[in-house]
Amino acid sequence: MDFEHLIPVIRRLALEAGDRIMAIYDGPDFEVKAKSDASPVTEADEAADAHISAGLRAEFPDVVLITEEQADSHALTARTFLIVDPLDGTKEFVQRRGDFTVNIAYVQDGVPLRGVVYAPAKGRLFYTLPDGTAVEEAAPFDKVRAGKVTPIRVSTPDNAALMVVASKSHRDQATDDYIGKYSVKDAKSAGSSLKFCLVATGEADLYPRIGRTMEWDTAAGDAVLRGAGGHVVRFDTHEALAYGKPGWDNPHFIAFAPGVELRK
Repeated sequence: MDFEHLIPVIRRLALEAGDRIMAIYDGPDFEVKAKSDASPVTEADEAADAHISAGLRAEFPDVVLITEEQADSHALTARTFLIVDPLDGTKEFVQRRGDFTVNIAYVQDGVPLRGVVYAPAKGRLFYTLPDGTAVEEAAPFDKVRAGKVTPIRVSTPDNAALMVVASKSHRDQATDDYIGKYSVKDAKSAGSSLKFCLVATGEADLYPRIGRTMEWDTAAGDAVLRGAGGHVVRFDTHEALAYGKPGWDNPHFIAFAPGVELRK
């Protein structure tokens, strides 16, 4: 993959998809449908998916494409692929809470090497540069030319006073019990893949996820966090979270800054 070509393309597509999402978000009421797994989907998910998919297929026709909203892609198997969640955090979108993102990632041999996470309602844009390092770009965003970017880096955690972030829509007792094993200075809630980005910027040290996620939910945020020096590991073994798994389901996982003394 030519990363010098990839990064401007996925950045632009994420921004363009964000425009389509926000046009619906800021408009009158929109229809919310239920998918086969009972999760919600809106016209914003579908419009963003159609735009990103068309753009990626035009630019990278030989690369396998996996997207949340195209069920026929879920049956594919690959070790190297592009993977898209056109609107991560649909529940946040439906409730107009703003914590939703556009996620696009490139995975090679099971590792998310490059990615972009765009939170259009928050005006925050995170992505990896061609060399793999992670940055946050400041608004306003031009579709063609990147603006001011700031390198991002994970924190140096204090295990006596950790900053923890957890899911806003999927917080449960098991998550709270796990967080209770640490000395926590502050715990915040956030939606979608923004949680990875908060660890990547040093705004949080630890993000545990005890619950079901899919690879398209995590790949882009994982890539950004890796580019900022962080890690994402399986909850059970503390081995690196791998991609390209059958069915695209993730196990429970922990995202963290190096130096956090992980518990089991």
